[in-house]
Amino acid sequence: MSLAIASACHAVAQAVSPLKFNQHGEFKIVQITDVHFQPGNPASDVALKRMAEVLDAEQPDLVVFTGDLIYARPAEEAMCTVLESASSRKIPFVVTFGNHDDEQGMTRSQLYDIIRTIPYNIQPDRGETVSPDYVLTVRSADGQRDAAVLYCLDSHSYSTLPDVKGYAWLTYEQIDWYRRQSAAFTKANNGKPVPALAFFHIPLPEYNQAASAEQAILTGNRQEMACAPALNTGMFTAMKECGDVMATFVGHDHDNDYAVMWHQILLAYGRYTGGNTVYNHLANGARVIVLKEDERKFTTWIRLKDGEITGKAVYPDSFVH
Repeated sequence: MSLAIASACHAVAQAVSPLKFNQHGEFKIVQITDVHFQPGNPASDVALKRMAEVLDAEQPDLVVFTGDLIYARPAEEAMCTVLESASSRKIPFVVTFGNHDDEQGMTRSQLYDIIRTIPYNIQPDRGETVSPDYVLTVRSADGQRDAAVLYCLDSHSYSTLPDVKGYAWLTYEQIDWYRRQSAAFTKANNGKPVPALAFFHIPLPEYNQAASAEQAILTGNRQEMACAPALNTGMFTAMKECGDVMATFVGHDHDNDYAVMWHQILLAYGRYTGGNTVYNHLANGARVIVLKEDERKFTTWIRLKDGEITGKAVYPDSFVH
């Protein structure tokens, strides 16, 4: 591991100001996903270059890495190299794991603890759990209240049932955790749901339902079916009933970057950020999301190399008939 990367991984934690909307009532997030970083692979340098380019251009308030960041050993060096893109720019960041992150010789809990040592990481202490779900709040511009909520969930890896093939699903315990968090924020907000987003790696089964519906308004690229779990445990229904989540943002499927409305919740992908280390037919980039304070509204787009922007849309306006 290089000296710079080693120092980034084991530096003294930096005090980070609470997330908050700016004076214009905006809060900007960059979603980076599926970097698939392999130390020493020249294709991975393309991913590092793209991340730097996007972050320098957008200067976000937060970076959310939605899994499959690393794809080779040594895991610690790979993870630190990827996250240094945000840390070195003093941008607060968080990570949700993908199905490949813990296949490189380190467990989720070990990786989680390493990530928390990197300056500008704002994930909570995982306590006794392997890899907790956690929630972030974005304060109002005046700092007086929670104006937005960001749910960060671990979508796990693969099915543990021998007769059910494919990927894992969000558990009933996670759904219960989400419901309790949402209810608490709603109660504190005088009974009105606080506008929220959710970030995780593996798409919900509803992604395929929404994208294949005859009346679907879909922006972006859909070049493959969503590799969702075969079993549906009801997280989407919980989000619909709680009424706070406006959109979910996932990764996992490298040839999808679309966004599609399903029962007034936007189901969206990030843009594959890795180099040509694994399959992809889309040029690498990242998704940008700009929230508006006190509105159930946001603008989103994909940023590619050389300043190119594509897929710009506004929730909910761009997705209603």
